[in-house]
Amino acid sequence: MMDDAALPPGSSAVIYCEGQFGEQDGKTANGLVRHSEKFEVLSVIDSRQAGADAGEFLDGVVNGIPVLANLGEAIAHAGQVPDYLICGVAPADGLLSAAQRVVLLDGIARGMHIINGLHEFLNDDAEFVAARIMAGVTITDIRRPKEKKDLHLFSGRIFDVTCPRIAVLGTDGSIGKRTTATLLVRALNAHGVNAVMVGTGQTTLIQGGKYGVALDALVPQFCSGEVEDQVVAAFEGEDPDVIVVEGQGALSHPAYLTSAHILRGSRPAGVIVQHAPKRKMLGDFPMVPMPTAASEVALIEAFADTKVIGITINHEFMSDEEIDDAIDEHELEIGVPATDPLTRPLDRLVDMVFLAFPELEGSLVASGR
Repeated sequence: MMDDAALPPGSSAVIYCEGQFGEQDGKTANGLVRHSEKFEVLSVIDSRQAGADAGEFLDGVVNGIPVLANLGEAIAHAGQVPDYLICGVAPADGLLSAAQRVVLLDGIARGMHIINGLHEFLNDDAEFVAARIMAGVTITDIRRPKEKKDLHLFSGRIFDVTCPRIAVLGTDGSIGKRTTATLLVRALNAHGVNAVMVGTGQTTLIQGGKYGVALDALVPQFCSGEVEDQVVAAFEGEDPDVIVVEGQGALSHPAYLTSAHILRGSRPAGVIVQHAPKRKMLGDFPMVPMPTAASEVALIEAFADTKVIGITINHEFMSDEEIDDAIDEHELEIGVPATDPLTRPLDRLVDMVFLAFPELEGSLVASGR
């Protein structure tokens, strides 16, 4: 997890997401615009969408964060040089293009600290290190794992975690699993359930998540153990009623193994599956057809001792009527509740959890919460 104590003071930030805001490879920027506990997001850089309100562009709800054309405009809008420049792009290969390097180096030269969530560690890049030293700023490589001596193998401590764990998995990468997990935690807490999230990707860590690990940057030997360790830490640190674990990739995905480690390490009692009905091919792998939600449910339940408790719909390219139809079709086909967390009341997410874990709702009644 990201150590806030290691970061310089200040929280104002500009998110760099040229050409990708609102797209799959802009998911880090998309997530930070929707939710950030650590950073005060002042603007997003994407010349393609310049002039838009970031919240309205993403979700149809104005949030006052403008999308601007370049770093100069972002600094002028802030009225001073913001504390941080966050790299908000998340391409499948995790590498910077030449044009992206120029913008981040410009930010350093202007005195901005860099938050980097890519697989490419900028503190290992001689040009970035020299620029950082010259400017007297810091670069934080979020995905850099701990030393191997500090990593955890699976230990069985997960069996001492007595509260339910719910994993939010999906049928593809960049399909909304983190957003659904965040909304679920928020909604459960609003209903009096002490819910805690464990993140498994770089965006959740940048957002300020207290518990988590950038799972896809680890040697596979330690993946399930690191998930287990963070779930145990959340259980011991927060005494929660339920722990929600953010998913990564998809169990069926040919390029990613992270869902398997999440299922093994957190041993969830329930799984919510996020699906985009209009997506025909995998997002970053257009040579591979999308699985159906039903096939993913069958695979998850065959792979792990768990039960899928609900389906959440990603409404990309869908009309409101099509969302309703998809919800009804998935409920009928799979036999579990379905909803779209971004366009339908969050109470439906909470009801999904209460139906699967009636003891959670019962404890609220018993305690008067």
